[in-house]
Amino acid sequence: MNIDTLLLYLVVAFFYITSPGPAIILAIINGLRTDMKTVAITSLANSIGLFILSTAAILGLGLILTTSATLFIIVKSIGALYLIYLGIKFLRNRGGFNIDENKEGNIVKTKKQYFFEAFFLAITNPKPILFFTAIFPQFLDLNSAIAPQFFIMTGAFLFISFFSLCTYAYLAKRSKAYLSNKRSVNIINKITGGIFIFMGIGLLRLKNHA
Repeated sequence: MNIDTLLLYLVVAFFYITSPGPAIILAIINGLRTDMKTVAITSLANSIGLFILSTAAILGLGLILTTSATLFIIVKSIGALYLIYLGIKFLRNRGGFNIDENKEGNIVKTKKQYFFEAFFLAITNPKPILFFTAIFPQFLDLNSAIAPQFFIMTGAFLFISFFSLCTYAYLAKRSKAYLSNKRSVNIINKITGGIFIFMGIGLLRLKNHA
């Protein structure tokens, strides 16, 4: 993997991870309800789930993508179209985070319960599943050893994800009024939507170097 491909991957991964999704919504809710120690535990649980998804994806797709140019094109197209779909979805979304609808009253959960809640959300969340199966493989240099690339790319993804969730949770504690402001959320949605569409078009231009 050359440095240009790695930098492009980091950009795609960063915006993909930091865009609002189930894991981020859960982090925001937990940030409002609990302390940062619990948030760190749930972020770790999310990272473990993501690592499992990444490993499963690379074991199942790595060999196939090296031998099938047609499948490479299909997977690449799916990944690109999904990014464009997300972009359009963000552009059309005019709502807020609806934090108040997720309150659980006086119910108190243990840290273990918070951990497994975040873990199961991660391994069943279609957002990272689609990333690791349709987008992640496109950045692999099939002429080089796959394992080092896998650990570098997955490690970067988990690093960004962990600190992204913690950051969202922390900001939620400080910015509850802002997160409930639909006008502010609409601006974020428009910017994020445009970025996703741009990344989807860029992904369509990637070529299989095998």
